[in-house]
Amino acid sequence: MWSCLRSHYKKPMLRVVAHVPAAEARGTPFDVIVLRHDERRVRRRLLTLQHGDEVMLDFPATITLADRDRLELSDRRTVEVIAAEEPLLDVRGRDATHLARLAWHIGNRHAPAEIGPDRILIGRDPTLAAMLRGLGAALTEVTEPFSPEPGAYAHGHGAEPHALLNR
Repeated sequence: MWSCLRSHYKKPMLRVVAHVPAAEARGTPFDVIVLRHDERRVRRRLLTLQHGDEVMLDFPATITLADRDRLELSDRRTVEVIAAEEPLLDVRGRDATHLARLAWHIGNRHAPAEIGPDRILIGRDPTLAAMLRGLGAALTEVTEPFSPEPGAYAHGHGAEPHALLNR
């Protein structure tokens, strides 16, 4: 009998009503959620927060959540998004030109990559690692947050003009 009564008093599902970029976030978040790079590209999804609460995210279009962005809930509290640490390869070249060539080869394989001024981060992949070593890259295994470039098609193919046609 008590379990039947408890089911009638379930608290309502919290819903995400807005995405707040990290630069605009204010105050202390109610909770956090830690997500890998591939989990931060979302449109509709049930999310389990660090302390166990579940919230429903349902945006009209797919977005990519960045580290420290916030999700505003229907009760006006916010949840901070944390980029999870992931097993990666730190790719370094001999100079800027060599690093640019390495970036081209990584992009040619459609591998997600985070491009910095002196390194490229990619997911650990033995085939890519062998190719990059063959091209003279210095590789180091690291574990850290990963925020790869979203790419030219990240905005989707909806009503907006295509990124490559909008010159």
